[in-house]
Amino acid sequence: MSVKKKMVVLGAGISGAGAAVLAARKGYDVFVSEKGTIDAECKALLERDSILWEEGVHSLSRILEADEVIKSPGIPDNAPIVKSIREKNIPLISEIEFAGRHTRAKTICITGSNGKTTTTLLTYHMLKKAGLNVGVAGNVGKSFALQVAENNHDHYVLELSSFQLDNMYEFRADISVLLNITPDHLDRYDYDMQNYVNSKFRIIQNQREDDVFIYCADDPVTREEVNKRNILAHAIPFSLHHPVEEGAYTENEQLIIKYKQTDFSMSIFDLALQGRHNMYNSMAAAISGRVLDIRKDLIRESLADFQNIEHRLEFVAAVHGIEFINDSKATNINSTWFALESMEKPVIWIVGGVDKGNDYSMLHELVKEKVKGIVCMGKENAKIIESFGEMFPQIIETSSAEEAVKAAYLMGRQGDVVLLSPACASFDLFKNYEDRGRQFKSAVRAL
Repeated sequence: MSVKKKMVVLGAGISGAGAAVLAARKGYDVFVSEKGTIDAECKALLERDSILWEEGVHSLSRILEADEVIKSPGIPDNAPIVKSIREKNIPLISEIEFAGRHTRAKTICITGSNGKTTTTLLTYHMLKKAGLNVGVAGNVGKSFALQVAENNHDHYVLELSSFQLDNMYEFRADISVLLNITPDHLDRYDYDMQNYVNSKFRIIQNQREDDVFIYCADDPVTREEVNKRNILAHAIPFSLHHPVEEGAYTENEQLIIKYKQTDFSMSIFDLALQGRHNMYNSMAAAISGRVLDIRKDLIRESLADFQNIEHRLEFVAAVHGIEFINDSKATNINSTWFALESMEKPVIWIVGGVDKGNDYSMLHELVKEKVKGIVCMGKENAKIIESFGEMFPQIIETSSAEEAVKAAYLMGRQGDVVLLSPACASFDLFKNYEDRGRQFKSAVRAL
């Protein structure tokens, strides 16, 4: 009688619980270890499949008995438990890597410092509209592993963070999309930008000549890396600045898509997602659609009727002529740059949270042009005040969404915009960026 292979899952969030269910159904002896608390939904999933779990502790001796470990992307590589696993030479992988072993579905994998959630959901919307049997997973939607265990769609659109890519080794994307690379999460990469760049380019690892790599030709970091790497996949660029022989570009206020000797266009004013950054997202999704042979009219319809996601430049309300915009998902400098760049009215900017190595000088010119006042929302605001103090002698510091909204409202006048675009992570005052965005919206509605 063969002995079951021991699988330990570190972290019992959505991805961890899903990975545990798939492992149990594939015949592994599964144990889940969560240092924090497991929420009720994930606990119910584990108990439904009779999976053993622990919370509030990592039982080292039991974990080190594993034949393989699936790690939550939120656990850093320098965590003591991860170091102990590596010292024992126990293979350590991601949920995406594990789920990929157990499906033959086509995968459309999307990464980038900014725009990946929007592009993932737009691509999923397009495939769904085309009638494909498709799931959405990764950094958004349900667990990839759980869907493989219970649904096993023909296609998956996967949003992949650098943390997920770091623990993927044999996984191969049929279509990979790289939107941009700007400094983010450098605290997890020894503050070395090249380490972060290398992580993002893992999106193309294992791709073959019959696979496709879609990338932004306007992004200088991406362009430089593409030029110096030996990329086997069929590389297809998109650009706002110049025409391309194959791919996507804009000309005379038309979005033009070219693929395999055919092309089509639509007015940029018909796109559901407006703004320069969203043009890139629409281009990437449209090229993916053409590669999958989705009809041109369906691609046009999808780009025109997509509903944007919560917490990404989301209009909340207008109060006495002052608009409130929730961009809580902007957790890095580049996301906030795009948000500010798209504003056409005077901005009262709510910023702050957990700094991830931000260089605020990138925002100076835009802030001078667009912003009339700054409200900090975080426990540690010294770096923001130091960076913008000369422009704005009175920067208001607050420690809750309610305080920040009230301060911004009192600073505003009819015709202004209050923009929550924090450029920072949320964990000092909130559970996550969603919690921050929802508290912001509640505070606006209470005005």
